[in-house]
Amino acid sequence: MKRSDLPSLDDLRAFEVVARLGSVRAAAFELNLTHGAVSRRVSKLSEHLNIRLLEPDGRGLRLTGEGTRLAQATTNALALVAAALEDIRKVEVTSPIVVSCERSVAMRWLIPRLSEFHDRHPEIDLHLSVGGGGFDFVRDRITLAIRRLDFAINANWQVERLIEEQVGPVMDPAMADRFAVGDYVALAAKTRPDSWQKWSAAHPEAPKPRSTRFLDHHFLMVEAAASGLGVAMCPKIIALDDIRKGRLAAPLGFQADGSRYGIIRSALAKKTAGVDQFVSWLLATIHEDFYDAS
Repeated sequence: MKRSDLPSLDDLRAFEVVARLGSVRAAAFELNLTHGAVSRRVSKLSEHLNIRLLEPDGRGLRLTGEGTRLAQATTNALALVAAALEDIRKVEVTSPIVVSCERSVAMRWLIPRLSEFHDRHPEIDLHLSVGGGGFDFVRDRITLAIRRLDFAINANWQVERLIEEQVGPVMDPAMADRFAVGDYVALAAKTRPDSWQKWSAAHPEAPKPRSTRFLDHHFLMVEAAASGLGVAMCPKIIALDDIRKGRLAAPLGFQADGSRYGIIRSALAKKTAGVDQFVSWLLATIHEDFYDAS
């Protein structure tokens, strides 16, 4: 018999349960179907095969010889499928970990540190993508997301806190004197167009800029500041490495703005190999950079 000629799996399953339990009523209870629905499926199977599978036996039913052979084969086949599904559920998913991270954070903080993770865990296949704000785990095909938590969070997501967002003015060290007297251009990212207004309102004593210039992304804004084009209102996580290298200065430091970053796990992450190791490494690296160093 060709596979295309095989009967409906629903009909085979109904027949297997009737044969195993010896009762249409009992089968209907197990399958959560009506008595009539189970009877129709078994009758349909018998008609499709043109074989008598069951015959009356007093008030009950018994299998014919052909029915006994089919019942045994169907039971064995369904048991194989059940065992395979159980193994699949137990085995960790071996697909790559896909981490989605905000573009500027990925470029200025995460990527320079990823080689350390790969050195520690060469067996883990980790891919990085960039994106900001809301997302869909299935549509975007991602396992984990590193985000500034400034959008609606699904109640079913597992979210772990990383750091509080801290912002402050950063600049080429040679611009510090001009900044002190207000002789500078303020640089802001278009993704946070009110960042200077909010910071200035919280620091009324700080020197005000001559004008404000907007750039598309934070990483562009930082490069502009390092090149002496102005003073950037920048998150600490994006400027940290350049400050340590002396490429940027933050004379007034950084202050929390009330928001925070988090790492968000999908349901698939629970059984994806390597996720726990990556999250542990990420948390330890964050702590080393922003807590141990403070």
